[in-house]
Amino acid sequence: MSLPRFDVQGSLFESLGSIAADLFDHKDKYKLFATKVWPLLASRREELAKCYEPENGRPGIEPVVLLGVLIFQFLERVPDRQAAELVKYHLGWKLALNLKLGDDGFHPSTLVHFRQRLLERGKSELALRAVLEALEKEGFVAKRSKQRLDSTHILAAVARLSALECVRETLALALEELEKNLPEDRRPPFWEQHWERYVESKLDYKIAQESLQTKLRQAGTDCLLLLDWLEPLGSEFRDAKRVALLREVFSQQYELDQSGKTSTSSVESLEPVKVHGSRRVQSPHDPEAQWCAKGEGKQKKDWVGYKVQVAETVACPEAKSSFITSVVTQRAAESDEAGLTATLQKQEGLGLEKPTELYVDGAYVSAEAIHEAKEAGWQLMGPAQPSAARPGLEKEYRIEAFDIHISERKALCPAGKQSAFCSKLTEQKSGKVTYRFEFGSHCHDCPHRVACVPRTQAHRIILVGAHHEVLQQRRREQQTPEFQLLMHQRSAIEGTFSELVRAHGLRRARYKGYAKVDLQNQLIAAACNIKRWFRTLLGTAFGAQKEDLSLSDACALGVLAGFFVPIAPWRFFQSRYA
Repeated sequence: MSLPRFDVQGSLFESLGSIAADLFDHKDKYKLFATKVWPLLASRREELAKCYEPENGRPGIEPVVLLGVLIFQFLERVPDRQAAELVKYHLGWKLALNLKLGDDGFHPSTLVHFRQRLLERGKSELALRAVLEALEKEGFVAKRSKQRLDSTHILAAVARLSALECVRETLALALEELEKNLPEDRRPPFWEQHWERYVESKLDYKIAQESLQTKLRQAGTDCLLLLDWLEPLGSEFRDAKRVALLREVFSQQYELDQSGKTSTSSVESLEPVKVHGSRRVQSPHDPEAQWCAKGEGKQKKDWVGYKVQVAETVACPEAKSSFITSVVTQRAAESDEAGLTATLQKQEGLGLEKPTELYVDGAYVSAEAIHEAKEAGWQLMGPAQPSAARPGLEKEYRIEAFDIHISERKALCPAGKQSAFCSKLTEQKSGKVTYRFEFGSHCHDCPHRVACVPRTQAHRIILVGAHHEVLQQRRREQQTPEFQLLMHQRSAIEGTFSELVRAHGLRRARYKGYAKVDLQNQLIAAACNIKRWFRTLLGTAFGAQKEDLSLSDACALGVLAGFFVPIAPWRFFQSRYA
């Protein structure tokens, strides 16, 4: 499909300017999109043109329009089919997307293919980058500013499956893939039996637990038979996409004998795995979605899907609003420390410098992270986690109770005794450096021995990292009222998550696969920034004080808020004009 001719003449602005002037004033959301956002998208047409062949096939739908539609989908939370209808029938969408009044729109599947083009060419961040550059040009976002960062979970667009369901569904998909490519005369003798058992039949969940375990072993046996039969065939069958996934699922769900031979003789020793890792395939319909759990007890939550790191600016009096600076999509089992590194790299790719201060929670803070931030010229602001507790000690003296000076190679215990020995340990493979402090005979007659030294040790031994002093300093700082007051600037990120989830649908993935979920998150961030941009512009136009608003201006602002957050208008008028 080739690139269409970019025609900006004869648009709704020019051909029906008088009608548009009567229907949309300068404060209208669609008029703001047309005047502020559309030129940004149009300026990126050369980048969008790389997704198409210049002279190959019939002309496609204008990519600038399609990119604007993708953004509008997350501004108004509409699916592909409804978005295509709005492009055809909604006058406001036509105005915002610079379309002619008689434009017939396009088929909803066009959006599917366009998203795939963006992913294949690495253009998933195009909309967010364009919006950030415009915000930077207007002075709302600085290249270097205070920011806050946190993560939240995203539910995959698949059902949660048990081990038996996952194996059966994967086997069914592999059989369907082979059925399209494998001639009937080359199919194995057990083909019809497998096809009826896994493709045509459904699992009865009401049967006894013993029967389910039997079916799980039977599914493993059938997987092994199919994989063994495919082994001597060509790579087009043996290494097909669904067959490779079946091989991976089988290795994660079953254990063979110690010889590890995958042959029919091993069927008798086939046993289902009882303890699964978090990185196993949870559903064959989205193999990249992972299981993860967070918290403990009643606060524990687990999910199957992904994780997202969201960074935003800390609003200063001049900006009057915070804007999202980056969104990083992670696998669910990845750590927040890895997310911090990925966030800094993403912001560098978006043309931003490292923040002056980055406010985070304790999951991001470690001695190495604080030290690296200080060396790079910025501050990582967040509470340090306490050291690990040791079982068997009711009132324990943790590492925080000791005054450790690595530069002087000494440590003071709570009783005021200085360590007797200090050793520097270096791991040969990783090069990681740790320091070992021992207190020797000082612990023999110490009155705090019961709460300090485990019964298995003769004296107290402490192991700390090379940058423990900065961690020790942070643990002391976080107890002060000044530090706690500074950390209030991090709390607003929770409101941002609520806004992204409720107004833009961040919590649930619309699409399957890591790349598509990441594209969704980038578009959500762009839509949220556009919405905040419009609110800031309207607030600037109306004045900073709400008391100066006229009723017509308040109505315009209320309509804009209601367009993006459906519950906002009545609350706005209830609080302002009750």
